[in-house]
Amino acid sequence: MVQAPGIARSHRSFFSAPLWLGVLLAILLLAVGAILWLQNSTTTIVLVRHADKELVSIDDPPLSSAGSERAAGLARLFGARDGQRIQAIYVSNTRRARETARPLADALAIEPTIYDAAASKELVGRILREHRGELVLVVGHSNTVPQMVEQLAGGTTVTPIRDDDYSNLYIVTLPRFRRASVLHLIY
Repeated sequence: MVQAPGIARSHRSFFSAPLWLGVLLAILLLAVGAILWLQNSTTTIVLVRHADKELVSIDDPPLSSAGSERAAGLARLFGARDGQRIQAIYVSNTRRARETARPLADALAIEPTIYDAAASKELVGRILREHRGELVLVVGHSNTVPQMVEQLAGGTTVTPIRDDDYSNLYIVTLPRFRRASVLHLIY
């Protein structure tokens, strides 16, 4: 009687696996890396003018009671600890800007970074360099907030903020591969 030939089995190590398996593994690693890279590719900057200030004749007035309420409202809007949260806060070198950010900064345990209001152009560059893929709050002034929104959004024209208007909130979203978008809200 003739016996059928047996099936020979070989014991290969991982390194002797077919070439296609190595290529498949490399593609899988690249895909995972690309997904992780794209997840943190959108930078979002929230820009507000400082809240309502006291109408007094000093150079650096504090917030009024309406301004304190508006600052508390800003903390309620962005102070949630679930989901994406603000990772950095920048305030101009004025008392009213610091007081506007204080309730939110306290809620998130973030120490605001003070910037020179006259150097808002440099601030935009710093945010884009140091906070790629993050959510950032900037508290500025009626003359600097529109300027920064226009600089961030490239080509967007922002209506000037009146001296008695403290309610404007701009959210500038900067995706890595698309044009910037601007959302203008009243708070």
